Amino acid sequence: MRTTKDRIRHTLGFEIIGLALLVTLTSWLFGFDIHEIGPIAVFGSIIATVWNYFYNLLFDHFMLKVRGDTYKTIPIRVLHAFLFEGGLLLSFLPMIAWYLGISLWQAFMMDITMTVFYLVYAFIYNWGYDKVFPIQENPS
Repeated sequence: MRTTKDRIRHTLGFEIIGLALLVTLTSWLFGFDIHEIGPIAVFGSIIATVWNYFYNLLFDHFMLKVRGDTYKTIPIRVLHAFLFEGGLLLSFLPMIAWYLGISLWQAFMMDITMTVFYLVYAFIYNWGYDKVFPIQENPS
């Protein structure tokens, strides 16, 4: 299992890099000014940061209970990313529509685009993080 310090480093790195990429790409793709997209992205990032920490903690505990370890195969990593993003999709949809003054369908399309981005990003980031910061057998 990862330490609390390691989980915080993981979560902050994930959100800071993801937020910088997301605001730039979303502004460009959907034609909104960065000042329009930025606040909703920051608010969403705060929610996602809290969700990320607790979701990964719960997922690891579930894996320990079911499998006896926290090793993530490719299929488990795909499931991990889909479940994480599915929870965010449900929470962000009404917020995006309200804040940007767009229809739920438009918000859904925007949210799906952001979800696809984060699915790919989460997979790559988490895999890379595990390579750069592997779990130690006996943390000190």
